[in-house]
Amino acid sequence: MSAESKYETHEYDVLVIGAGGAGLRAAIEASAMGARTALVCKSLLGKAHTVMAEGGIAAAMANVDPQDGWETHFKDTMRGGVFVNNWRMAQLHAQQAPDRVRELERWGAVFDRTHDGKILQRAFGGHTYRRLVHVGDRTGLEMIRTLQEKGVHQGIDVFMECAVTRLLKDGDRIAGAFAYWRETGRYVIFKSKAVVLCTGGIGKAYKITSNSWEYTGDGQALAYHAGAELLDMEFLQFHPTGMVWPPGVSGLLVTESVRGDGGQLRNNKGERFMFKHIPDRYKPQISETEAEANQWIAEIRAGKQPTARKPAELLPRDIVARGIYMEVKEGRGSPHGGVFLDISHMPAEYVKKKLPSMYHQFKDLADVDITREPMEVGPTTHYIMGGIRVNPDTQESAVPGLFAAGEAAGGLHGANRLGGNSLSDLLVFGKLAGEHAAQHAKTAGPPKVDDAQADGAAREMNEFFTRADGENPYQIHAELQDMMQSLVGIFRVEDELRKSLEKLATLKNRAARVCIKEGNKMFNPGWHLCKDLQNMILIAEAVARAAQFRKESRGAHSRLDHPGFNPEFAKVNTVAFKGRDGAMQLEGRPLPEMPAELKQLIETEKNHKERHG
Repeated sequence: MSAESKYETHEYDVLVIGAGGAGLRAAIEASAMGARTALVCKSLLGKAHTVMAEGGIAAAMANVDPQDGWETHFKDTMRGGVFVNNWRMAQLHAQQAPDRVRELERWGAVFDRTHDGKILQRAFGGHTYRRLVHVGDRTGLEMIRTLQEKGVHQGIDVFMECAVTRLLKDGDRIAGAFAYWRETGRYVIFKSKAVVLCTGGIGKAYKITSNSWEYTGDGQALAYHAGAELLDMEFLQFHPTGMVWPPGVSGLLVTESVRGDGGQLRNNKGERFMFKHIPDRYKPQISETEAEANQWIAEIRAGKQPTARKPAELLPRDIVARGIYMEVKEGRGSPHGGVFLDISHMPAEYVKKKLPSMYHQFKDLADVDITREPMEVGPTTHYIMGGIRVNPDTQESAVPGLFAAGEAAGGLHGANRLGGNSLSDLLVFGKLAGEHAAQHAKTAGPPKVDDAQADGAAREMNEFFTRADGENPYQIHAELQDMMQSLVGIFRVEDELRKSLEKLATLKNRAARVCIKEGNKMFNPGWHLCKDLQNMILIAEAVARAAQFRKESRGAHSRLDHPGFNPEFAKVNTVAFKGRDGAMQLEGRPLPEMPAELKQLIETEKNHKERHG
């Protein structure tokens, strides 16, 4: 009996896996080009981390600061990524982001406005100008709402609570995916000429994270096993401000908008400590004194359009996260192991209007009124800059017919992502991925499903029930999270990275023997974790190997034993791939050569940064 007759089967031109901002935008574009398109999501439609991106969409629209332009946005993105970004992705992103925002507005998105009716833009870390288009602190929610309505009305088929466990191939090309319904455990095959991976990040491999349960590195693992390459996996962003108390919400994101709208970071001595942690290369930008901060607050209280401000709290995230870490380590932290983020000096109505989600989050979860008292915050695993290596113009991976966009793809953000660049990344590259996936589907012949691949995928999932003896997946997951948090965290050293790889090898062997001793496939989260666990261990290995390979500190990757820039790695990306023996291989690849006109745009600043660190 063929796999197609044995399992529930659906056939499409383009299959998009993941229904966040990138997945929705890819599906909308593919469908608009005439491709029969399906959207498969592990959770519910709308339950995506795009919603957690509260601060805004970075786009050089120049509505508030007229001198802004794509060139400055490009330069800021490259500088934030410490110049190991894919220059072409950074260029396309900066050039196309304003059009994607205007398009979103045409589709019904409602943004905050300036006094003269333009889309309002706010300041954010690492951006030269006020650039973030926003809706209070609920920008991601508005973006998802708009894209969902557009996609549903366009007639895209949506398969919710359906988890993909393997990509199917017809020779070297993509042929679709094997999945199961999370509710019933019933297996399903999706035949497709093109697949777009938009599955997000890897945060659940860490103990303290802003990411929810879906973020288990599924897309990266699926692509790796299908023959794609993983780029720059060492660059993992620890957002500086997550909740630290109470324990049940540890790691929950506290948006950068709090600092953009006047919040100040202070230690237990009441000092605005980030002034002590400004690298030389950023000192010309960070000019706000206490007197200027007070003037800005006075302008807000008077109802005026405030002047531009460049506080130390809005340095790039890697710098702020390390500053907080050092304050806590040196004994100047808050009672629960973080620091204080205070916006209580701003008018209460202003705070409730600009930061409604944060007001309710702290009130409901921590019994803290942020209009009256400070928040306790600390670094939390938030975002991976690395991901599936793709062609910058098409978003196609090394596997024909396999595309990726959003956090699942690497290249745009280099060594560190600037706040707000994530949402514009989803829009710009989601569109490109959907467009080129549809074009690929028009020229590709009908895919053939290999029965052996499908039956092997089913057998893999069934074996978790048939093993007579095995380990508990929850126990192994807890050990993985503890190990990654302690050995491959904000600061890294050779000895700990070596230990992490030894531990990962042990965990990998143990994960291959996990079993479910009770229950059946229906409503069984332990069964779901068995496969997620294997994905997380694989991706954790890629992070640790890349971190060990890069013997320097750059952006979010900090080596205590190699604290400065290393010229040997200044023009190198790390690339992980499956070797012929099935083991993970890792090598350095030269950065793509940048055109002379773009090189001239950033050369002066790059030279300054390499000299001063």
